[in-house]
Amino acid sequence: MAGATILQISGLKVAYGGIKAVKGVDLEVHQGELVTLIGANGAGKTTTLKAITGSLPGSKLEGDIRYKGESIKGLKSFQLVERKLAMVPEGRGVFARMTIYENLQMGAFTMKDKAAIEADIEKWYGVFPRLKERSAQLAGTLSGGEQQMLAMARALMCHPDLLLLDEPSMGLSPIMVEKIFEVVRNISAQGVTILLVEQNAKLALQAAHRGYVMDSGYITMSGAAKDMLDDPRVQAAYLGEG
Repeated sequence: MAGATILQISGLKVAYGGIKAVKGVDLEVHQGELVTLIGANGAGKTTTLKAITGSLPGSKLEGDIRYKGESIKGLKSFQLVERKLAMVPEGRGVFARMTIYENLQMGAFTMKDKAAIEADIEKWYGVFPRLKERSAQLAGTLSGGEQQMLAMARALMCHPDLLLLDEPSMGLSPIMVEKIFEVVRNISAQGVTILLVEQNAKLALQAAHRGYVMDSGYITMSGAAKDMLDDPRVQAAYLGEG
């Protein structure tokens, strides 16, 4: 059973100059849920995530974004992390010239308890054993899938109440995509609330509790993920079926 509303987006519109990327989005995520936002390339999914984290320089933003009941418009990224909202961006964004271990330490910059940080690093090494094997390796030398694992583990180091994942499967081999989704389901099962933006609609809906479909800047459909998997419109447009 889903808990309190962690994230509530109302009437979100985002424009760059005269181009309207997001034209009116209403979306909410409850505590303990894994919610996915699916849609074609250019639908406005990543722009919606970036609007939440305030990482859209030069854009005009309308509407309301509330996290744990408070408006977060205008807050900086580090302020969001202090409030336990973390994002794994598209393209991963690891610190290439730092080791895996150092990247994970950076993820815990809001924490002061060194023993607790070390315990957390060991915990995520347990989830991502490949990172433990390579802990002294520079992040920039890792494969795309390994960098995705590191980016996720680093974000989890701040004990997020909401984790935003932007296209975690992009550019990865099919085997690595399966592994990443296995980890997403594992993290969700541990009680971490997740908003997942993903082009692989089938895997996203199989992992999620609820889903939203975005098309041309609008939310065009929402509902229980298992129902959406069976919806002929979703199958025809996004699952290659029907």
